[in-house]
Amino acid sequence: MKIEQIYTGCLAEAAYYIESNGEVAIVDPLRETQPYIDRAEKDGAKIKYVLETHFHADFVSGHIDLAKQTGAQIVFGPTAKPNYDAHVASDGEILNLGEIKIKVLHTPGHTMESSTFLLIDAQGNEHAIFTGDTLFIGDVGRPDLAVKTDLSREDLAGHLFDSLRDKVMTLPEDVIVYPGHGAGSACGKKMSDETIDTLGHQLKTNYALRADMTREEFVKEVTDGLVNPPQYFPKNAVMNKMGYDSFEEVMDRGLNALNPEDFMKSVDLTDAIILDTRSQDEFRDGHIPGSIFIGIDGNFATWVGTLIPDLKQPILLVVNPGREEEVVTRLSRVGYDNAIGYLDGGFETWEKSGREADKVAQVTAVELSDLVEQASPMVVDVRKQSEFDSQHVLGFDNMPLDVINDRMNDLDADTKYYVHCAGGYRSMVFISILKARGYHKLVDVAGGFEAIEQTSLPMSEYVCPSTML
Repeated sequence: MKIEQIYTGCLAEAAYYIESNGEVAIVDPLRETQPYIDRAEKDGAKIKYVLETHFHADFVSGHIDLAKQTGAQIVFGPTAKPNYDAHVASDGEILNLGEIKIKVLHTPGHTMESSTFLLIDAQGNEHAIFTGDTLFIGDVGRPDLAVKTDLSREDLAGHLFDSLRDKVMTLPEDVIVYPGHGAGSACGKKMSDETIDTLGHQLKTNYALRADMTREEFVKEVTDGLVNPPQYFPKNAVMNKMGYDSFEEVMDRGLNALNPEDFMKSVDLTDAIILDTRSQDEFRDGHIPGSIFIGIDGNFATWVGTLIPDLKQPILLVVNPGREEEVVTRLSRVGYDNAIGYLDGGFETWEKSGREADKVAQVTAVELSDLVEQASPMVVDVRKQSEFDSQHVLGFDNMPLDVINDRMNDLDADTKYYVHCAGGYRSMVFISILKARGYHKLVDVAGGFEAIEQTSLPMSEYVCPSTML
């Protein structure tokens, strides 16, 4: 028997490869399927099942493509109603995989179809649970991400309380917990950096598994401090339920190399946005006018999903040569399947063509400090509100990047603004979006708050983030 966790850091997502006697189950696969197929071929094994713990909201799963390519059976837990061929298992149903068994445990709460897969080894021992978003290391799944339900998040939290206590916490303490996410995912609040643990240790350390916890306490603690999920979450959940274009189609469409002339013709014909995925320094020093920066080496997929409202939006890409496939793949993981091409040769091709380019003005933190002493410049801190509340420069305003689409009218296009985040990535995203909409008096603060802290600018009293909701 083999169990391998396949962890993708940019999404804080864990898929699993389970093999026994030549048969394989894949749990919660990402959109691109070839790595799972290659892994099974390496073992000389056949993928028998694609196990889905629920309709995911934070990424588009590869279950449909993987089943078509391998003949594997997609399996959901009770109450799931997928719009494609899949086996909806009953609670307690046993799936045979080589010499082991996988028992389906219906654990509603995160969503109503959420299920946990219990692995029973060849000796009949309850060995491990694949919990999806029901149980994380240090946390439990948030109860407000169901595709569509008449239940409130408090109702769902109540179901989660029952699921954990009736189905999970009764298992042997040496059972290994394999969750669907780790720290950094928006599917929970207090996830550990660890991605594997024993149930016994979780019973001692996970706040949501306290033995003396009442239902009311659980509901309150699980729902307290929940912020609205990114706008793409419900749209991804619908794609996972209803189906989507094949990954191969998405790649063929996106990997369309265009010279500068055809690139701009495509912008005009399709009303595509130009998405520049290079580093913030490269974008600062030169970019196509009207393009938006979201760098591939930051939290790329999450920011794309947060800031581009329409999953069907045509997208044209500016990418450092050699990373085109990576960018199209990572867009597809969060449901942005309409990349329609990229600038062949990258931004260097644009420069060589002699076409107009734009730049972003920048000052150092020391220069900003001098300006503050001499005048009263307008400064916008685009970090999360929780970061701002933890500590900020007195007199600076907060406009988190994730609300820019709703609040950009709060800014005056004729006013000069100095913009900073924590280190420089988010401020450049913020500036690029505003510049694309006609705000041109924007100046980036190099190094962000990390650099500003080293100046003499007056700071608010520091508040430990753990003490805030």
